[in-house]
Amino acid sequence: MHYEGMIIRPPSEADSILLQVTVGCSHNKCTFCGTYKGERFKIKKDEIIMADIQYAKKHFRRQKRLFICDGDALIVPQKRLLPILEKIEKELPWVERVGLYANTKGIKMKSAEELAELRAHGLKIAYLGMESGDDKTLAAIHKGGNSQTMIDCGKKLKAAGIKVSVTVLLGVAGRDRSMIHAKETGRVLSAMDPDYVGALSLILIPGTPLSDDYEAGEFPLIGPDEMLAELRTIFATTDMSNGLFHANHASNYLPIRAKLPEDKAATLKLIDDALAGKVALRPEFLRAL
Repeated sequence: MHYEGMIIRPPSEADSILLQVTVGCSHNKCTFCGTYKGERFKIKKDEIIMADIQYAKKHFRRQKRLFICDGDALIVPQKRLLPILEKIEKELPWVERVGLYANTKGIKMKSAEELAELRAHGLKIAYLGMESGDDKTLAAIHKGGNSQTMIDCGKKLKAAGIKVSVTVLLGVAGRDRSMIHAKETGRVLSAMDPDYVGALSLILIPGTPLSDDYEAGEFPLIGPDEMLAELRTIFATTDMSNGLFHANHASNYLPIRAKLPEDKAATLKLIDDALAGKVALRPEFLRAL
């Protein structure tokens, strides 16, 4: 397989075939993210992509899932992305699910018909980094979309039959807007009704604008109890018709995994017990991106 630069994938894609179609991220402006800093976004040549699919045909017959890297592969024009999915279908018939990262720009560029066409050829899940439902926070971190855009894009994917996994980021609003961020995030998640939610806790990355703001005393990094309070508020205000809410990423102080709506009461009790000091939190040295 031909890989360039930094390769990332969601935790749930740990056992997937990783097919790199783009290098970097077409947005690459989020203040908290240092993954692709200095990396110029590009779509790889078709011959390289097709050669990697042939390599996977020979060497990755055990994997039932495939993840298209990098930061936002849905941005690839339909006339190039659809043949890639068709080639995966033909050459890797044992692959049951194809996933990718998607941002609001890429989702808006695809028509409802184009998304349905991608779904018909194997694209079954898209991962959307929402981070917050608070418009002021989204603007401050240069996310590139507001809360209504997030809702519309999530619904657009779901209408096409593509499962939606949304990431939210505890602590990203700082201290003054912490609870506003939490309540608004719960509101937006409820309106979107995604299939999966993954809550991560902010870890500052040296060299990013947000880390620079912290070093300059302009951004307060909230502590474990404050992040846990955010998690409680987001969770309490999120209504999902039939979804999974995860906060079991290595960055989190309290791992949770809940099926909504049925696990809501028990999970809120767990968070309350942790806030009361009855449940140990993950120590700082064990947290990681």
